[in-house]
Amino acid sequence: MILLAGPCVIESEENILKIAKELQTYHNDSEIEFYFKASFDKANRTSLESFRGLGIDEGLRILQKVKDEFGYKIVTDVHETYQVEKVAEVADMLQIPAFLCRQTDLLVACAKTACKINIKKGQFLDGNAMKYPTLKVLQTRGCKEATYENAKKHGVYLCERGNSFGYGNLVVDMRNLVFMKEFAPVIFDATHSVQMPTAKDGKTGGDSSMVPYLSKAAAAVGVDGFFFETHFDPSIALSDGANMIQLHQLNSLIDTIRKIRAI
Repeated sequence: MILLAGPCVIESEENILKIAKELQTYHNDSEIEFYFKASFDKANRTSLESFRGLGIDEGLRILQKVKDEFGYKIVTDVHETYQVEKVAEVADMLQIPAFLCRQTDLLVACAKTACKINIKKGQFLDGNAMKYPTLKVLQTRGCKEATYENAKKHGVYLCERGNSFGYGNLVVDMRNLVFMKEFAPVIFDATHSVQMPTAKDGKTGGDSSMVPYLSKAAAAVGVDGFFFETHFDPSIALSDGANMIQLHQLNSLIDTIRKIRAI
């Protein structure tokens, strides 16, 4: 099972190292392919006052320190083509944010690196439409057909994080997990799927109580991995706190997911 876990954004070196230490059990688990996730920049924020991160240079320095101290594989977001080459020197997996999943130049730039790529499905797209972002990456890597086997071989993953529904909410259509698995291994982003994108007081909302339910449903459908944003205290997190789960909740949820996958 693939597991992407970590805080939403790099708030400080101290915070990152503290959270990273708590996730060691997953790195040492032979049944889990673990990636530590944190963003050096959150470019898609509600307002100018929203905390974005520490920037590419300081962020990558901290992520490299996590890699050196704990031996973790690293996954982080890239938003623009100029970032890709520099980030690929530290990261093992490059993540394409949902709103950018159709950006050809960004997908091609990522495909030209040796990194694995996790493409988040746009909130505005049907799962079937993710064949084409997958194909852009695979064609750049010399493969002509988007299939699960080809994508797995070339390190390309698709990530579900819900669809926009009406105003200010997301809905996860579990059919999309089935549709996308035709083209690539599928990661379920359990925490972003419970976001409530309509801003209140300049902040995006969320309902983290729904994370366990959606995670268990995705495990029952049969995904290849999970993405969780986690924190010691989500109430004080500087980004996405409303949809994060606490570190102490993650262990029991992973155990439940394992049992469902075993069935």
